[in-house]
Amino acid sequence: MITQSEKCHLKALPIRDNHNCFACSSNNSCGLHMNFYTDDSAVYSFVSVPKHMCGWNNLVHGGIISTLLDEIMSWAAIYLLKRIILTKSITVDFIKPIYIEQSLKVVGQVENLVHEKKAIMQGEIFNESETLCAQSVGTFSLFTPERIKEHKIMDDEAMASLIEFMTV
Repeated sequence: MITQSEKCHLKALPIRDNHNCFACSSNNSCGLHMNFYTDDSAVYSFVSVPKHMCGWNNLVHGGIISTLLDEIMSWAAIYLLKRIILTKSITVDFIKPIYIEQSLKVVGQVENLVHEKKAIMQGEIFNESETLCAQSVGTFSLFTPERIKEHKIMDDEAMASLIEFMTV
C-alpha cells in the first residue's frame, strides 16, 4: 500500500485547469482540489478535507466522502482504461469515521471491465493510520470521443484535455 510519503515515487498525472469541477479543479475556491498520481495499476489522490465540508462536529460529510470516491474511480477509469466515462451508479460503505483536516489517501482501480461500454471500478479511502475508512464500487459507462461528441457531453477543449490526460 502506498502512503502519502511514497507519492514521490508515483507518476503525477496532468492537472487540468480549464474547468471548475468541485472535486478536482484548482479553480474552484470551495472545492477539494484533488490531484492524481499513478503506479499504472491504480490512481491515487492525497487530500485533506477542509473544515467547511464537515457534517457532525469534525466529521467529513458523507456526501463529500461519496464525492471523493466517485472522483477517484472516475479518473482511474479514464486513465487506466483510456476511455471517457460517466458514472452510472455507485455504492458507498462508510466503515470508520473520517475527520476534517486529516490527511487521506484515496485509491481507485479497475475491478472488472465488463465489456467495451461498461466497467466496474473500486474506490477506497484510508486515514493517516492506513485504516480503511470508506470503500465504494461504481459502474461506469465508457465512451469513445466520437460518442461523447455525438451526445454533446463536453466541448472540444474539454475533450482535448481528457485525451491528453489519457495518453500520459
